[in-house]
Amino acid sequence: MFMSTAFLHHRVTFFHLMVNWVVSFFGNLAGMLFFMAIITGYGGVFDIAPYHMEVINFATQKCLTPTWVQIFLRAIGANWLVCFAVLISISSREISSKILAIWWPTFTFVALGLDHVIANMYFILVAIFYGHPDIGVGLYIWNSMIPTALGNTVGGGLFVRATYWYLYLTGPGVEDIKFDLGGLGPAMEAGGPTGLSRRKSVPNSLSSQEEKDAKVIDGKEPEAAHPNHVASLPSTGQQMVSGIGGELSAEMYTHRKGEPSPIEGQAV
Repeated sequence: MFMSTAFLHHRVTFFHLMVNWVVSFFGNLAGMLFFMAIITGYGGVFDIAPYHMEVINFATQKCLTPTWVQIFLRAIGANWLVCFAVLISISSREISSKILAIWWPTFTFVALGLDHVIANMYFILVAIFYGHPDIGVGLYIWNSMIPTALGNTVGGGLFVRATYWYLYLTGPGVEDIKFDLGGLGPAMEAGGPTGLSRRKSVPNSLSSQEEKDAKVIDGKEPEAAHPNHVASLPSTGQQMVSGIGGELSAEMYTHRKGEPSPIEGQAV
């Protein structure tokens, strides 16, 4: 979802997109192989007969019972929900909101029994480890890994990435995104929804005259006493600071005992 959006927005090349996907895919495969074999396999997690039987039956329902096309279609729904969970999570500010936002799409994906290529790397390979009589590595790659990976790409790339990229990052009046802002404000940006910085300690914050002339979205004058009042919608040409930035002081990140402050330029 992230890399595809960057590719559509001309921020990365197709080569960068492929490198990211290949490294992520095989990195996840290596991690799942380690967890499957070392932690749960040789760790004997599923050695008890009921657990062992469930491992075999679950892999059968994932890899043998459905057809290739059915697995592909289930994979579209799986990554559609997973990527949508990530999207609405980063649209939330508080940790509790992020957890709640992630939970519902993920719960739906699991409850429906949809197929995610990374999850199946564990579920099916652990069944092979425990000696599934009908599933081998070749069958797993052809009838599970390939259709699931393709379906996940369509679900996350088309139904989430392309849709929201078209809705919010294309069309008239859309400003180009700049990545050269620098400073503390953009570092805080990962904390949540953005607003224009009113902090005197943050570089490039609005001047007193700009604060005086600024208007909030609904047309009212901003309250001078509020240090982080939002004056307008975020603009790429201005310093932005997240909601968490209003709660954490810049000095916490820049001042060190006996060292000059990058913001104030004075030793503390």
